[in-house]
Amino acid sequence: MTVHDPDLALDRTVQVFPEDTLATFAANYPETPHTLSHRLQLDERLTLDALALLAGQLPDGSIEYNPGNLPVGVDGKPGSNGLTIEETIRHIATSDSWAVLKNIEQVPEYRDLLLSLLEELRPAIEATTGPMLTPQAFVFISSPDAVTPYHYDPEHNILLQLTGSKTMTQFPAGTPRFAPDTCHESYHRGGARELPWSDDLLVGGTPFTIRPGEAVYVPVMAPHFVRNGPESSISLSITWRSGWSYAEAEARCFNAALRRIGLSPRAPGRWPAANRAKSTGWRIIRRLTRA
Repeated sequence: MTVHDPDLALDRTVQVFPEDTLATFAANYPETPHTLSHRLQLDERLTLDALALLAGQLPDGSIEYNPGNLPVGVDGKPGSNGLTIEETIRHIATSDSWAVLKNIEQVPEYRDLLLSLLEELRPAIEATTGPMLTPQAFVFISSPDAVTPYHYDPEHNILLQLTGSKTMTQFPAGTPRFAPDTCHESYHRGGARELPWSDDLLVGGTPFTIRPGEAVYVPVMAPHFVRNGPESSISLSITWRSGWSYAEAEARCFNAALRRIGLSPRAPGRWPAANRAKSTGWRIIRRLTRA
C-alpha cells in the first residue's frame, strides 16, 4: 500500500502514548475506565479509501455494518443498510451507517500497526495481568450521530479516536443490574453480545467523550454504548486478552452448565479473583464432551 501524503505516514520514531498517559493507564488497569491521550496520526492505512480496500481483503465474518440511526437498545443484530461495505465506508459522511472491520491484524500491515502500539503498553499490562494474549484490532467507521447499541466485549480494550468525535457511555463491569449473569453465560456459549436496555439504566453510566488524539479504556465485559458526534469518524480499537479474562469466560460457561441442571451459581469474581475452580471445571466438562 503506497503513501499518498507524506504527512499521513506513521512516524515510528515517535512514542504514540506519552509517558503521563502510560502512567495513568498503569494506575487504572485493568478495572477502572479512563481516558488517555495518543499521538497516532491518520496514516495511509487508516484513510477511508485504504479501509474500503481492506474490507475487500477480509473474510465476510470480519465485516459488520448496518444503519447508524439505531436506538441504544436492540434485540439481536441490526439489519442491512442496503449498501456494500465499500460503499458504506467511502460514503460514510452521507450513508447514515456504522461499520466495523474486525481482526484487521489478519493483514500484515495492520498487524504491524497493532503490535507496535501494544508494545508500548506491554510493561504495564504484563506487570498486572500477566502475558498479553490474543492481540486483536478493530476499525470503526461511523456516520454523523450514528449509534453503536448497548453491548459488551470479552477483551481488554483501548479505543483510539482518529477523526471526528464520539461519546462512549460505560457501565460498571460485573454488575448484574447492567448485564444479568444469564446474559454473560449465553454470550460465552455463543450468544449475542447485545444487551437488554431500559432507560432507567442510564443513571448508572459514565460518559467519556473522545476526539482525535484521545482514547478511552474499556474493562473486560464492561457494558457500553457509543454515540457518534456531528461529523463522521474513524476509530481504532486495540485489544488483548489475559489469563484472567479467559478464566472469567470459562467460569461463566461452567455456571451456564450448573444453571441447566437447576442450580443458581454465584457469579465469577472480578479482578483479581482467579476463578480457577470453575475455569478448571469447565475445561474438564469440555474435554469429556469432546471425547
